[in-house]
Amino acid sequence: MQDNIIVLGAGRMGEGIALSFILAGKEVVLIDFKLRSPEERQRYYEQARSRLVTELKYLQEKRLIQEEQIASMVKQLRIVDDQQEQMVAGSRLVFEALPEVSEIKQQGLAWASRHLDKEAVIASTTSTFLVTELACMVSHPARFMNAHWLNPAHLMPLVEVSRGKDTEQRYVDALFTVLKGIGKVPVLCEAAPGYIIPRLQVLLMNEAARMVEEGVASAEDIDVAIRVGLGLRYSVLGVLEFIDWGGGDTLFYASNYLCDKLDNRFKSPEVITRNMQEKRRGFQDGVGFFDYSGVDLANYRRQRSDAFLKRLELLDLMPAVTTRY
Repeated sequence: MQDNIIVLGAGRMGEGIALSFILAGKEVVLIDFKLRSPEERQRYYEQARSRLVTELKYLQEKRLIQEEQIASMVKQLRIVDDQQEQMVAGSRLVFEALPEVSEIKQQGLAWASRHLDKEAVIASTTSTFLVTELACMVSHPARFMNAHWLNPAHLMPLVEVSRGKDTEQRYVDALFTVLKGIGKVPVLCEAAPGYIIPRLQVLLMNEAARMVEEGVASAEDIDVAIRVGLGLRYSVLGVLEFIDWGGGDTLFYASNYLCDKLDNRFKSPEVITRNMQEKRRGFQDGVGFFDYSGVDLANYRRQRSDAFLKRLELLDLMPAVTTRY
Protein backbone atom coordinates (compact mmCIF):
# COMPACT_ATOMS: atom_id res chain seq x y z
CA MET A 1 0.00 0.00 0.00
CA GLN A 2 1.04 3.60 -0.58
CA ASP A 3 1.97 5.65 2.44
CA ASN A 4 -0.80 8.15 1.74
CA ILE A 5 -3.66 7.47 4.21
CA ILE A 6 -7.15 8.86 3.64
CA VAL A 7 -9.47 9.67 6.55
CA LEU A 8 -13.08 10.60 5.83
CA GLY A 9 -14.32 12.94 8.52
CA ALA A 10 -12.50 15.71 10.33
CA GLY A 11 -13.92 15.12 13.81
CA ARG A 12 -12.26 13.87 16.98
CA MET A 13 -11.77 10.28 15.81
CA GLY A 14 -10.61 11.33 12.36
CA GLU A 15 -8.01 13.65 13.86
CA GLY A 16 -6.83 10.93 16.27
CA ILE A 17 -6.39 8.40 13.46
CA ALA A 18 -4.58 11.01 11.37
CA LEU A 19 -2.20 11.71 14.26
CA SER A 20 -1.48 7.97 14.65
CA PHE A 21 -0.19 7.79 11.08
CA ILE A 22 1.59 11.14 11.19
CA LEU A 23 3.58 10.01 14.23
CA ALA A 24 4.67 6.98 12.18
CA GLY A 25 5.86 9.22 9.34
CA LYS A 26 2.88 8.75 7.01
CA GLU A 27 1.15 11.45 4.98
CA VAL A 28 -2.54 11.82 5.74
CA VAL A 29 -5.34 13.47 3.78
CA LEU A 30 -8.30 14.35 6.00
CA ILE A 31 -11.49 14.79 3.95
CA ASP A 32 -14.02 17.20 5.44
CA PHE A 33 -17.57 16.46 4.27
CA LYS A 34 -19.34 19.13 6.28
CA LEU A 35 -20.78 22.09 4.37
CA ARG A 36 -18.96 25.25 5.43
CA SER A 37 -18.45 28.71 4.04
CA PRO A 38 -14.88 29.43 2.86
CA GLU A 39 -14.27 31.45 6.02
CA GLU A 40 -15.69 28.75 8.29
CA ARG A 41 -13.67 26.10 6.49
CA GLN A 42 -10.43 28.03 6.84
CA ARG A 43 -11.12 28.71 10.52
CA TYR A 44 -11.95 25.06 11.18
CA TYR A 45 -8.81 23.85 9.43
CA GLU A 46 -6.69 26.23 11.46
CA GLN A 47 -8.32 24.95 14.65
CA ALA A 48 -7.67 21.33 13.61
CA ARG A 49 -4.01 22.06 12.95
CA SER A 50 -3.80 23.93 16.24
CA ARG A 51 -5.14 20.86 18.07
CA LEU A 52 -2.57 18.74 16.25
CA VAL A 53 0.25 21.06 17.32
CA THR A 54 -1.00 21.05 20.91
CA GLU A 55 -0.96 17.25 21.02
CA LEU A 56 2.46 17.06 19.39
CA LYS A 57 3.86 19.55 21.89
CA TYR A 58 2.50 17.41 24.71
CA LEU A 59 4.23 14.35 23.25
CA GLN A 60 7.41 16.40 22.91
CA GLU A 61 7.18 17.36 26.59
CA LYS A 62 6.97 13.64 27.36
CA ARG A 63 10.06 13.08 25.19
CA LEU A 64 8.25 10.85 22.70
CA ILE A 65 9.19 13.16 19.84
CA GLN A 66 11.73 15.95 19.34
CA GLU A 67 10.74 19.62 19.16
CA GLU A 68 12.26 19.98 15.71
CA GLN A 69 9.99 17.22 14.40
CA ILE A 70 6.76 19.10 15.10
CA ALA A 71 6.76 21.44 12.10
CA SER A 72 7.47 18.65 9.61
CA MET A 73 4.82 16.42 11.22
CA VAL A 74 2.18 19.12 10.85
CA LYS A 75 3.03 19.33 7.13
CA GLN A 76 2.20 15.62 6.82
CA LEU A 77 -1.49 16.49 7.29
CA ARG A 78 -3.58 17.92 4.49
CA ILE A 79 -7.20 18.86 5.17
CA VAL A 80 -9.43 19.27 2.14
CA ASP A 81 -13.13 19.19 1.31
CA ASP A 82 -14.86 16.42 -0.59
CA GLN A 83 -14.66 18.37 -3.85
CA GLN A 84 -10.92 17.73 -4.09
CA GLU A 85 -11.15 14.08 -5.05
CA GLN A 86 -7.82 14.26 -6.91
CA MET A 87 -6.14 14.23 -3.48
CA VAL A 88 -6.99 10.54 -3.01
CA ALA A 89 -5.73 9.30 -6.38
CA GLY A 90 -3.61 6.18 -5.94
CA SER A 91 -4.36 5.79 -2.22
CA ARG A 92 -4.87 2.22 -1.07
CA LEU A 93 -6.36 2.69 2.40
CA VAL A 94 -9.22 4.84 3.65
CA PHE A 95 -10.77 5.08 7.09
CA GLU A 96 -14.35 6.31 7.28
CA ALA A 97 -14.76 8.32 10.51
CA LEU A 98 -17.95 10.25 9.79
CA PRO A 99 -20.80 10.90 12.28
CA GLU A 100 -22.86 7.86 13.35
CA VAL A 101 -25.72 8.66 10.96
CA SER A 102 -26.56 6.15 8.24
CA GLU A 103 -27.18 8.75 5.52
CA ILE A 104 -23.89 10.52 6.22
CA LYS A 105 -21.94 7.26 6.20
CA GLN A 106 -23.62 6.23 2.96
CA GLN A 107 -22.56 9.52 1.38
CA GLY A 108 -18.95 9.09 2.51
CA LEU A 109 -18.66 5.42 1.56
CA ALA A 110 -20.21 6.09 -1.86
CA TRP A 111 -17.68 8.91 -2.36
CA ALA A 112 -14.83 6.57 -1.46
CA SER A 113 -16.17 3.89 -3.82
CA ARG A 114 -16.28 6.38 -6.71
CA HIS A 115 -12.86 7.93 -6.23
CA LEU A 116 -10.65 5.11 -4.96
CA ASP A 117 -9.26 2.15 -6.84
CA LYS A 118 -11.36 -1.00 -6.47
CA GLU A 119 -8.41 -2.65 -4.67
CA ALA A 120 -8.24 0.08 -2.02
CA VAL A 121 -9.17 -1.12 1.47
CA ILE A 122 -12.10 0.76 3.00
CA ALA A 123 -12.54 0.50 6.77
CA SER A 124 -15.30 2.14 8.79
CA THR A 125 -14.45 3.21 12.34
CA THR A 126 -18.09 3.01 13.42
CA SER A 127 -19.05 1.89 16.91
CA THR A 128 -22.76 1.73 16.03
CA PHE A 129 -23.22 -0.08 12.72
CA LEU A 130 -22.28 -3.68 11.96
CA VAL A 131 -19.99 -4.26 8.99
CA THR A 132 -22.83 -6.27 7.44
CA GLU A 133 -25.07 -3.18 7.61
CA LEU A 134 -22.57 -0.93 5.83
CA ALA A 135 -21.08 -3.29 3.26
CA CYS A 136 -23.94 -2.66 0.81
CA MET A 137 -22.88 1.01 0.70
CA VAL A 138 -19.49 0.10 -0.78
CA SER A 139 -18.63 -1.07 -4.28
CA HIS A 140 -16.54 -4.27 -4.21
CA PRO A 141 -17.46 -5.14 -0.57
CA ALA A 142 -14.72 -7.79 -0.48
CA ARG A 143 -12.33 -4.97 0.54
CA PHE A 144 -14.62 -3.51 3.22
CA MET A 145 -14.50 -4.06 7.00
CA ASN A 146 -14.92 -2.17 10.26
CA ALA A 147 -11.88 -0.97 12.18
CA HIS A 148 -12.92 0.21 15.64
CA TRP A 149 -10.29 2.45 17.28
CA LEU A 150 -10.35 3.32 20.98
CA ASN A 151 -9.90 6.91 22.20
CA PRO A 152 -7.41 8.48 22.32
CA ALA A 153 -6.75 6.84 18.97
CA HIS A 154 -3.11 7.90 18.69
CA LEU A 155 -2.23 6.41 22.10
CA MET A 156 -4.45 3.34 22.49
CA PRO A 157 -2.75 0.39 20.77
CA LEU A 158 -5.84 -1.75 20.20
CA VAL A 159 -7.87 -1.67 16.98
CA GLU A 160 -10.82 -4.09 16.69
CA VAL A 161 -11.29 -5.25 13.10
CA SER A 162 -14.62 -6.79 12.16
CA ARG A 163 -15.12 -8.52 8.83
CA GLY A 164 -18.31 -9.16 6.91
CA LYS A 165 -19.46 -12.24 5.02
CA ASP A 166 -17.99 -10.87 1.78
CA THR A 167 -14.70 -9.56 3.21
CA GLU A 168 -11.73 -11.35 1.68
CA GLN A 169 -8.83 -12.38 3.91
CA ARG A 170 -6.20 -10.67 1.75
CA TYR A 171 -7.73 -7.29 2.54
CA VAL A 172 -7.86 -8.10 6.26
CA ASP A 173 -4.18 -9.10 6.06
CA ALA A 174 -3.33 -5.86 4.27
CA LEU A 175 -5.04 -3.76 6.95
CA PHE A 176 -3.37 -5.72 9.76
CA THR A 177 0.02 -5.12 8.15
CA VAL A 178 -0.53 -1.37 8.01
CA LEU A 179 -1.83 -1.18 11.59
CA LYS A 180 1.03 -3.24 12.97
CA GLY A 181 3.42 -1.04 11.02
CA ILE A 182 2.38 2.01 13.08
CA GLY A 183 2.55 0.16 16.40
CA LYS A 184 -1.11 -0.82 16.73
CA VAL A 185 -2.35 -4.21 17.96
CA PRO A 186 -5.23 -5.32 15.74
CA VAL A 187 -7.61 -8.10 16.78
CA LEU A 188 -10.24 -9.78 14.64
CA CYS A 189 -13.89 -10.32 15.52
CA GLU A 190 -16.95 -11.31 13.56
CA ALA A 191 -19.90 -9.01 12.89
CA ALA A 192 -21.57 -8.79 16.31
CA PRO A 193 -22.93 -5.82 18.28
CA GLY A 194 -20.37 -4.23 20.59
CA TYR A 195 -17.20 -5.70 19.10
CA ILE A 196 -15.09 -7.01 22.03
CA ILE A 197 -14.20 -4.06 24.26
CA PRO A 198 -17.50 -2.12 24.19
CA ARG A 199 -19.46 -5.31 24.93
CA LEU A 200 -17.30 -6.17 27.94
CA GLN A 201 -17.05 -2.53 29.00
CA VAL A 202 -20.80 -1.89 29.07
CA LEU A 203 -21.34 -4.85 31.42
CA LEU A 204 -18.61 -3.64 33.75
CA MET A 205 -19.74 -0.01 33.75
CA ASN A 206 -23.38 -0.89 34.41
CA GLU A 207 -22.44 -3.20 37.29
CA ALA A 208 -20.22 -0.50 38.81
CA ALA A 209 -23.04 2.06 38.56
CA ARG A 210 -25.45 -0.48 40.05
CA MET A 211 -23.14 -1.00 43.04
CA VAL A 212 -23.13 2.74 43.71
CA GLU A 213 -26.93 2.77 43.38
CA GLU A 214 -27.23 -0.11 45.87
CA GLY A 215 -24.80 1.49 48.33
CA VAL A 216 -22.29 -1.36 48.06
CA ALA A 217 -19.35 1.05 47.92
CA SER A 218 -18.56 4.64 47.06
CA ALA A 219 -17.75 5.69 43.50
CA GLU A 220 -14.23 6.54 44.67
CA ASP A 221 -13.60 3.11 46.20
CA ILE A 222 -15.05 1.25 43.23
CA ASP A 223 -12.75 3.12 40.87
CA VAL A 224 -9.74 2.45 43.10
CA ALA A 225 -10.66 -1.23 43.07
CA ILE A 226 -10.79 -1.19 39.27
CA ARG A 227 -7.50 0.67 38.84
CA VAL A 228 -5.39 -1.34 41.29
CA GLY A 229 -7.36 -4.58 41.13
CA LEU A 230 -8.99 -5.59 37.87
CA GLY A 231 -7.00 -3.15 35.76
CA LEU A 232 -3.65 -4.37 37.04
CA ARG A 233 -4.61 -8.04 36.83
CA TYR A 234 -5.99 -7.85 33.31
CA SER A 235 -3.00 -5.91 32.02
CA VAL A 236 -1.03 -9.12 32.59
CA LEU A 237 -3.62 -11.89 32.18
CA GLY A 238 -6.41 -11.82 29.62
CA VAL A 239 -9.90 -12.56 30.95
CA LEU A 240 -10.10 -16.03 29.42
CA GLU A 241 -6.51 -16.75 30.44
CA PHE A 242 -7.46 -15.79 33.99
CA ILE A 243 -10.37 -18.25 33.92
CA ASP A 244 -7.90 -20.99 32.95
CA TRP A 245 -5.48 -19.79 35.64
CA GLY A 246 -8.04 -20.09 38.44
CA GLY A 247 -10.10 -22.87 36.89
CA GLY A 248 -13.38 -22.79 35.01
CA ASP A 249 -15.00 -24.61 37.91
CA THR A 250 -14.13 -21.68 40.20
CA LEU A 251 -16.02 -19.34 37.86
CA PHE A 252 -18.94 -21.78 37.71
CA TYR A 253 -19.37 -21.94 41.50
CA ALA A 254 -18.78 -18.21 41.98
CA SER A 255 -21.45 -17.52 39.34
CA ASN A 256 -23.92 -19.84 41.04
CA TYR A 257 -23.30 -18.10 44.38
CA LEU A 258 -23.97 -14.64 42.92
CA CYS A 259 -27.04 -15.90 41.06
CA ASP A 260 -28.41 -17.23 44.35
CA LYS A 261 -27.63 -14.08 46.34
CA LEU A 262 -28.34 -11.47 43.66
CA ASP A 263 -29.94 -12.52 40.36
CA ASN A 264 -29.48 -14.48 37.15
CA ARG A 265 -27.46 -11.80 35.37
CA PHE A 266 -24.42 -13.59 36.87
CA LYS A 267 -25.26 -16.97 35.33
CA SER A 268 -22.26 -18.50 33.57
CA PRO A 269 -22.60 -19.43 29.87
CA GLU A 270 -22.97 -23.01 28.68
CA VAL A 271 -19.36 -23.16 27.55
CA ILE A 272 -18.24 -23.09 31.20
CA THR A 273 -20.44 -26.06 32.10
CA ARG A 274 -19.36 -27.93 28.99
CA ASN A 275 -15.68 -27.33 29.71
CA MET A 276 -16.15 -28.74 33.22
CA GLN A 277 -17.84 -31.86 31.88
CA GLU A 278 -15.08 -32.35 29.30
CA LYS A 279 -12.26 -31.79 31.82
CA ARG A 280 -11.20 -28.54 30.20
CA ARG A 281 -10.98 -26.46 33.36
CA GLY A 282 -7.66 -24.77 32.57
CA PHE A 283 -4.27 -25.27 34.18
CA GLN A 284 -5.41 -28.20 36.30
CA ASP A 285 -6.45 -30.18 33.22
CA GLY A 286 -3.80 -28.85 30.85
CA VAL A 287 -6.47 -27.35 28.61
CA GLY A 288 -9.24 -24.81 28.95
CA PHE A 289 -9.87 -21.90 26.64
CA PHE A 290 -6.21 -22.38 25.71
CA ASP A 291 -4.17 -25.55 25.23
CA TYR A 292 -1.26 -25.88 27.69
CA SER A 293 0.07 -29.19 26.44
CA GLY A 294 3.85 -28.99 26.31
CA VAL A 295 3.85 -25.75 28.34
CA ASP A 296 6.07 -25.48 31.40
CA LEU A 297 3.34 -24.14 33.70
CA ALA A 298 5.75 -23.24 36.50
CA ASN A 299 7.80 -21.09 34.13
CA TYR A 300 4.61 -19.72 32.59
CA ARG A 301 3.37 -18.58 35.99
CA ARG A 302 6.75 -17.03 36.76
CA GLN A 303 6.73 -15.03 33.52
CA ARG A 304 3.28 -13.65 34.31
CA SER A 305 4.37 -12.86 37.88
CA ASP A 306 7.44 -11.05 36.55
CA ALA A 307 5.24 -8.93 34.30
CA PHE A 308 2.89 -8.17 37.20
CA LEU A 309 5.76 -7.05 39.44
CA LYS A 310 7.01 -4.70 36.72
CA ARG A 311 3.62 -3.01 36.62
CA LEU A 312 3.52 -2.72 40.42
CA GLU A 313 6.96 -1.13 40.37
CA LEU A 314 5.96 1.29 37.62
CA LEU A 315 2.90 2.41 39.59
CA ASP A 316 4.77 2.55 42.91
CA LEU A 317 2.53 -0.17 44.33
CA MET A 318 5.13 -2.71 45.37
CA PRO A 319 4.31 -4.48 48.66
CA ALA A 320 5.90 -3.06 51.79
CA VAL A 321 8.69 -5.35 52.97
CA THR A 322 10.27 -5.14 56.40
CA THR A 323 14.04 -4.78 56.75
CA ARG A 324 14.12 -6.31 60.26
CA TYR A 325 15.10 -9.82 59.18
